[in-house]
Amino acid sequence: MASQEILERVRSAAVQRVLFLPHAVRQMARPDRMISPDEIRTVIMQGELIEDYPDDTRGHSCLLHGQGVDHRDIHVVCAPKEDFLAVITAYIPTEDEWEQDLRTRRPK
Repeated sequence: MASQEILERVRSAAVQRVLFLPHAVRQMARPDRMISPDEIRTVIMQGELIEDYPDDTRGHSCLLHGQGVDHRDIHVVCAPKEDFLAVITAYIPTEDEWEQDLRTRRPK
């Protein structure tokens, strides 16, 4: 599936309903993050696809990069389903794991 196609599926599913999985809720609520549902929705609707996981055990999923409040960078892993978008996790990317652009993984 092409990058643009998965991104369209993500956004189409999100228009119907966004379901925050328990792991995502825990990660969003961490005191050092405090990522709001509105920020997640902004990343989903305006962000860019940076990784695609077609063979994920949870179903086809992907990693999006976008910006939340005060232009802070946020990564969202999500999986489009037929009638909703599952938000698997969300976090603030760091340069420990990501290049300066926060879109390219550093080699391990």
